[in-house]
Amino acid sequence: MSRSDTGRPDDVRPVTPGGRFTYGCFRLIGVVLCRVVWRMRVEGLDRLPTGVPYVVAPVHRSYVDFIVVGVAVRRLCRFMVKGTVWRSSFAGRLAEYVGSFPVDRDRADRSALRTAEQAVLGGDPVVMFPEGRRKEGPLVEDLFDGPVWVACRTRVPVVPVGLIGTDRAMPIDRPRIRPARVRVVIGEPIYPDVGLEGRVPRRVVHEGTEQLRSALQELYGEGLRRAG
Repeated sequence: MSRSDTGRPDDVRPVTPGGRFTYGCFRLIGVVLCRVVWRMRVEGLDRLPTGVPYVVAPVHRSYVDFIVVGVAVRRLCRFMVKGTVWRSSFAGRLAEYVGSFPVDRDRADRSALRTAEQAVLGGDPVVMFPEGRRKEGPLVEDLFDGPVWVACRTRVPVVPVGLIGTDRAMPIDRPRIRPARVRVVIGEPIYPDVGLEGRVPRRVVHEGTEQLRSALQELYGEGLRRAG
């Protein structure tokens, strides 16, 4: 990625072989955590599209959601990450090196959405948390339109993912890794109702976001009931 005068990436390049190797090393560490500490189980892996990019849209209940999604999805994923990570030059450059990019969560960050669009067109899955920030409780509400907008613009599916137990693996009020039983439930891909080219109607984006919210609520709610 090259950088503008503001310090944020202004274009997206393919992840280098070195970046992919580094991502793989981090993923191996994540595999150990998920298997040994969190006893993670993944359901619906066969629902992930193969050979094409897509947008991954998980619920967000913990900092470890990034690790869990990165382990569950066996391809390199490019994560939309909160921009405060870039306050550390080292952390920001490392995140970029493995394919991630920043988002300003305090405003409608159109630049981040364009970056996500470019990343999808580069061929890798892109992970965007539609709730924006970590939330608490069993309800999935007030999603941002970003993931569906990117999926509509790039004509790729958006995949809802329920993450159950990550709030116990690292609670919001106690940011330390703890033993827990984590379950990942991958839902059916949602394909945007748009033509192969042309503008994306706002109505289609809003309807797609509501479809995504409903799917996430079903996956997460059912997972919580089964875990209980």
